[in-house]
Amino acid sequence: MTTRRDFVKKAVLASVATGLSTSAFSASSYSRIIGANDRVRVGVLGFSDRFRSSLLPAFMEHKKELNFEIVGLSDLWKYRRDQGLEHLTKTLGSEVKGYRNNEELLDSKTTDVVMISTPDFAHAIHTIQAVQAGMDVYAEKPLAETMQDARDVLKAVKSSGKIVQIGSQRRSGPNYHDAVKYINSGEFGPIVMVELMWNVNQPGRWRRPDLVALCKEADLDWNRYLLNRPKVAFDPRKYLEYRLFWPYSSGIPGQWMSHQIDTVHWFANLPHPRSVVANGGIYQWKDGRTNADTLTVAFDYGPLNDPKSGFQVMFQSRFSNSAGGTKELYYSNGGMINLDTNQITAEGGLTARMAKEMNMQPNLLEPKKLQDFKVEAGANTGGDPLTSAHVRNWMDCVKSRQTPNAPIEAGYQHSIANIMATAAYQTGLKVTFDEKAQEIMAGGKAWKPY
Repeated sequence: MTTRRDFVKKAVLASVATGLSTSAFSASSYSRIIGANDRVRVGVLGFSDRFRSSLLPAFMEHKKELNFEIVGLSDLWKYRRDQGLEHLTKTLGSEVKGYRNNEELLDSKTTDVVMISTPDFAHAIHTIQAVQAGMDVYAEKPLAETMQDARDVLKAVKSSGKIVQIGSQRRSGPNYHDAVKYINSGEFGPIVMVELMWNVNQPGRWRRPDLVALCKEADLDWNRYLLNRPKVAFDPRKYLEYRLFWPYSSGIPGQWMSHQIDTVHWFANLPHPRSVVANGGIYQWKDGRTNADTLTVAFDYGPLNDPKSGFQVMFQSRFSNSAGGTKELYYSNGGMINLDTNQITAEGGLTARMAKEMNMQPNLLEPKKLQDFKVEAGANTGGDPLTSAHVRNWMDCVKSRQTPNAPIEAGYQHSIANIMATAAYQTGLKVTFDEKAQEIMAGGKAWKPY
């Protein structure tokens, strides 16, 4: 008798066989293919602020309906691990087993999927470990902060056949889906410019002074934390405030720009910028950080074989004044899409008066309203509907074996743009991308990240 589980398993193997040979899959990958009615056991890699305040509430909204259960938590720091186990047990109403590191959790064979919200530079490596252990993955962005890590994780995921959702939650927003459909319809016209903005005035953003004071090397595995980064002496700030320090995070590009630049790739159907320049610095918060608190990045996008066509993207972010907030503005000759107000308008379009001067026809978009869905850009916010929709999409895809809204390719592409921006900021040079080598080029040479 053929069960539903057998049917789903055979369908999945048949579909992936068209693009990958069956030898690409490990025995553990075969054994962990999940049926639509199976209970899914979840492991949590890293009890982070992001997980506690956003991913966990989103997970709780859907776990009962979809039969998901958190059974394990790994965290390198004993304090956070114990805190996480207590919080999860109270929230879930059931016991969760703790593990000192990801390897212990993955080797336990007690989980089917994992949710990764470890430090930025670790996402790629931890995703590799998870898919090679036969796990489906929800991995927070940025996917990777170096091209070597990006290439490695892309290869590992593609050869595994596992379901991987990157935490670019805009891809699950109905307003964003409306916008991309509108652009693809041709009604908007060619994109001529994109303006992206992400401004805050939060002295405590990415700072954890109280936790830093508690963090002792004896209570965590520092060398395991460093992974493939240079070996340096223990520093609790680089462990808990890693977003302020390269090479553990790029800061603004990886944390904020990665969300917005991902929509550019999606809307324009382009894999990466043609070139990038950047400028910025540490102008306000002189607290020992090495990543910029103010950054402006200019991207050139367009067909690689046609440098005379395309458009520019301007990204600007500051920590010192929140005026302007978070904005995503797409312009065409006929008007604009404002993803802050979710309005399509003729603002800035070619008016009859201006067109008449050149014997042209006016070009003004017909006003439209996208679905009303507001992106939450505040720190550590719970109940974010975008995150809830995105986690739900991943959970559905784990069961259906369909491609999630933000697959590994989306993470790879935003990583290219982020890394190009980081290289441009650090070198002061115009940065390009070597398509053949899949490498970042600065000053005609491959950029060395550290």
